Amino acid sequence: MNDSTTGQVGRLARLPSSRVTKWLVVAFWLVVVGLLAGPAGKLQGVLNNEAASWLPEDAQSTRVVNELSAFQSPNEFPAVVVYERPGGVTPADAAAVARQVQQFNALDAVKKDAVGPIPSKDGKALQVIVPVDAGPDGWNALGTTVDQMRTVAAADTPAGLSMHVTGPVGYAADSSEAFSGLDGKLLYSAMAVVIIILLVTYRSPVLWLVPVLSAGTALFVAQGVIYFLADSGTLTVNAQSSGILTVIVFGAGTDYALLLVARYREELRRHEDRHEAMAAALHRAGPAIIASGATVIAGMLCLLFASMSSTKGLGPVAAIGVGVALLVMLTLLPALLVVLGRWVFWPVRPTFGSVDHTRDGVWARIGARIARAPRRTWVVTTLLLVIASLGVLQLNAVGLSNKDSYYTTPQSVVGEEILARHFPAGAGSPVLVLANAPEAASVKAAVAAVDGVGSVGDPVVRGDRALIQATLDAAPDSDAAGEAVQRVRDAIATVPGADAVAGGDTATRVDTLSASSDDNLRIIPVVLGVVLLILVLLLRALTAPLVLIGTVVLSFGAAMGLSALFFRHVFGFAGADASFPLFVFVFLVALGIDYNIFLMTRVHEESSRVGMRRGALVGLAATGGVITSAGLVLAGTFAVLATMPIVAFAEIGFAVALGVLLDTLIVRSVLVTALNLDIGARMWWPSRLSRDDARLAAEADAAEATASADAGGTGDSGEPVSAAGVGR
Repeated sequence: MNDSTTGQVGRLARLPSSRVTKWLVVAFWLVVVGLLAGPAGKLQGVLNNEAASWLPEDAQSTRVVNELSAFQSPNEFPAVVVYERPGGVTPADAAAVARQVQQFNALDAVKKDAVGPIPSKDGKALQVIVPVDAGPDGWNALGTTVDQMRTVAAADTPAGLSMHVTGPVGYAADSSEAFSGLDGKLLYSAMAVVIIILLVTYRSPVLWLVPVLSAGTALFVAQGVIYFLADSGTLTVNAQSSGILTVIVFGAGTDYALLLVARYREELRRHEDRHEAMAAALHRAGPAIIASGATVIAGMLCLLFASMSSTKGLGPVAAIGVGVALLVMLTLLPALLVVLGRWVFWPVRPTFGSVDHTRDGVWARIGARIARAPRRTWVVTTLLLVIASLGVLQLNAVGLSNKDSYYTTPQSVVGEEILARHFPAGAGSPVLVLANAPEAASVKAAVAAVDGVGSVGDPVVRGDRALIQATLDAAPDSDAAGEAVQRVRDAIATVPGADAVAGGDTATRVDTLSASSDDNLRIIPVVLGVVLLILVLLLRALTAPLVLIGTVVLSFGAAMGLSALFFRHVFGFAGADASFPLFVFVFLVALGIDYNIFLMTRVHEESSRVGMRRGALVGLAATGGVITSAGLVLAGTFAVLATMPIVAFAEIGFAVALGVLLDTLIVRSVLVTALNLDIGARMWWPSRLSRDDARLAAEADAAEATASADAGGTGDSGEPVSAAGVGR
């Protein structure tokens, strides 16, 4: 951070820490929370989980969704109801199902009559296709209709005849149930994790309340702001981005709180007045916290370059959350700490002039061990991380089928399996082909000739466009079905003047996989470039930023490799979502670089006083405890994603948590410290600090020798000991 920026931070540090303005800051946030608490509670009501809100705007699936309104309601989806009696359907079964169909037709959400019951060729099952209009609430409302259908069936289904709702509506209902109460579950789980870790870290029954209260304030304010943007149509928010918002605000916000509180504790030992101590803490820690927050925000905004609408929407949602968390932790948190005074640290209050034992604790001893053979340490650590990265060869990030997307086996999955046993696997989820009306017959013929297409319906013409529905032989979420859709698209593209496009559930999956793959290749280099630029500006060097970027990428590779091994051989997951690598990369690089920023800014500060070697050891000793606690908090908050019964969420949570732990405990503490010691002052090339290192170290030696002579003693080893308690 340059000197002018540091000066501005120093002046702003007085705002939440002075005797008068601290009360104004607290009052301001109380007013903001009062105004936004209501809108924050309404965020779930404006989530947009429609397929078109997840897909790329230029995908064929999106075009079909947009044009389909001429043929049917854009909110109409098929519910496939399948009945099975293994011994064969009886006349009484058929009569009961026929009565149920009449009741299905009478439901408010069913605007057109259902098709069926359709008997299977083997005589063991019946199929009914019910067109359900979800209305303006989209797929969130489909669960109610499915519950009504199940109630109808429960009242009039003969014993021994099973009934299941599958197809798009069935899966939407099960997905809606899985996401129900998402924000509440994640919030309470994240709070529990944070509270436990803060209790262990602070060993105070009171202090943990202040960061948690501040993080909760940040979350409510962020949700309120995002609600207004979503309600106005400025921002598209779905269940995925809403859930991740909760985790990232609590995780990142608590990290910033831990860093500030740790520096405040240091300054309380140096200042009698707690207001002066907080001003000094903000002045010293503020630039690192701001740089950290800016890195995360910039990394998240890189998602705006994504072609997937769901990924693009997550970027600003997460950026707003981190921005609000940053603002709260630099204003409300310090104001509350100053208002409460030193007693909040009870029972271990940092009194003026007391000894700070963090600098001669476990991390100082770890640093001393690394200093004995830094090159061997970083070479061995790097090799181990590279070996761990090889596990990525086990990663199958090509999307998850419906049956593999949940921990449990929901009703819709059971229904699909029954449907596949007795009917064409693609029944209920047809490929929807739209073409110019004059060429409809030619397009139908082209589709019918495609390998993997079981049947093709007659074209339905509305104006100058025609709709053609085709049933595939393979299950709609299978690779075989995806390949068949590609062949359909290739075939209809050869019909002159047809302007034909293919959509539907299977086509949506194909487009999602393709767009996610493109986003991985496009966004990962952009994120790396942005983070590198921020590090160069912050550290005023080129060597250190390049080294740090390399260590974070290595950490990402190891996290991906180990996660892939766990997914396949421990958890038994069938694969991973196509967007999994991108999300894990963005979160790990943007959030993981935080710890390197916290460490290296302190190393830079200390190196400018005592030289690079001691600066590296002092930086590790001073920040080791707080960064470890911050890493545990962030890993814990992401791990709560595993409480969702959805495999994609669990995989992201596990991989990010594992990556953060690797970054905190191995990469930052061992690898970066060893590289600092081995590379030495060249880390700061081409800044002036790289040239002044020898002089600074000599001056520190002279000052230490004088102090040691005056004190009449040396360290236990007979070697002078620095103020940090770390030997030369």
